[in-house]
Amino acid sequence: MLKPRSKAAIQALKDCGVKRSVMLTGDRKDVAEAVARELGVDQVHSELLPADKVAQVEKLLARQGKGEKLAFVGDGINDAPVLSRADVGVAMGALGSDAAIEAADVVLMDDNPEKIATAIRISKRTLTIVHQNIVFALGVKFIVLILSALGLGNMWIAVFADVGVSVLAILNAMRALRFRD
Repeated sequence: MLKPRSKAAIQALKDCGVKRSVMLTGDRKDVAEAVARELGVDQVHSELLPADKVAQVEKLLARQGKGEKLAFVGDGINDAPVLSRADVGVAMGALGSDAAIEAADVVLMDDNPEKIATAIRISKRTLTIVHQNIVFALGVKFIVLILSALGLGNMWIAVFADVGVSVLAILNAMRALRFRD
């Protein structure tokens, strides 16, 4: 049975940059294909046992390009091996089994599949802030190093390069707390 927001979740994932969605299921082929069509899933593999799901994930991992990541979303005990094998395993926590939750990298505490796209957007924004902080901190320290080598730096500039940059990086990182979906 489809979750009410599943179709919107697939579209939200595509809007986040997910190139291909694949459904791996133990359900009958006719049911799986009907659900995949309704959701807009790109590819479907049905009538799979847990070991078959792992084999399919291995094939998908072998075909992924450089810099691409494979995420698997599941909630059952049968999904635990695949959750641990995927680059990123996402467990739907509210109804998920303990084994799936333990094997996953990310656990969503409710069963709203749209939260997966939200988690992707949060992680992208967080990485942007991390990169800003690294570039800023290294840039200021490099400038202070050059000024010191030229005899133009003093203790106060060194203190700013150390403590001041840390405070500014923390303030910049706090922007991640204001994320609104």
